[in-house]
Amino acid sequence: MDEEDNLETLGEQLYSLIYPKHKEDAGKLTGMLLELPASVLSQMLQNESMLTAAVEKALRALQLSQESSEVTHKEEEDASVSSDSLGEQLFELVDVYNTGHSQKITGMLLEQHKDAVRHLLSDSKVLEKQVNLALKTLKEMNQGETDVSDSSEADDTDRLGEKLLSLVEEIDPLHANDITGMILEMDPATLQQLLSDHTMLEAAVQKAQAALNT
Repeated sequence: MDEEDNLETLGEQLYSLIYPKHKEDAGKLTGMLLELPASVLSQMLQNESMLTAAVEKALRALQLSQESSEVTHKEEEDASVSSDSLGEQLFELVDVYNTGHSQKITGMLLEQHKDAVRHLLSDSKVLEKQVNLALKTLKEMNQGETDVSDSSEADDTDRLGEKLLSLVEEIDPLHANDITGMILEMDPATLQQLLSDHTMLEAAVQKAQAALNT
C-alpha cells in the first residue's frame, strides 16, 4: 500500500510540474512517466533538466502514436473509397485515348489491385502502356471471335496454356499442371494480363494453391 501511496504522491508532484507547459497532455505525459521506476521519478523531481528531457521524450512518443493513429485512420478511409469512384476517374482518363473501347478497357484495368489502379491515375505513361496492352488484347480477342474456325481458337488456348504452364512451373513446379488448368478457366482477357503481369500471375497461382490445399 505504501508503494501505491508513494506512486500517487509522485504522480501528483509530476503533474503539477508538467501541467504549466503542457496543459492539454499533462495527464497522458504524467501517466507515461509513471511507468518509470520510482527511484528515477524521485530524481526527476529534484533535477529539472532531467525532467524536461523525459517530458520531451514522452511528448515525442505521444505525437508519434497520434500521427500513426491518424495515418491508420486515413488509410482506412482510403480503403473504403469505393471502387466506383476509382472506376469513374479511370474511365475519364482512359476515354481520352479515344479507343472506342473505354468501358471494356477500364473494366480490365480495374481487375488489378486498388494500389495499382491508383498508380495508373497518377502516372500517365504507365496508364498509356496499360491502355495499349488492353487494346491489343481486345483486338486479339475480337479476331478470335470473328474467326469461324474453332480449331484456331483451340490452338490459341493451347498456346496460352503452354506459355502459362512455363511461367507457373517457375513459381510452383510441383503443382504446375493442376494450377495451370485452374487458371485457364479464366476469360482470355484476364489470361493475357496474367502473362504480362507477373504480380497478378503470382496472386492467381496463390489462389489456386489455396483451392488445391482445401
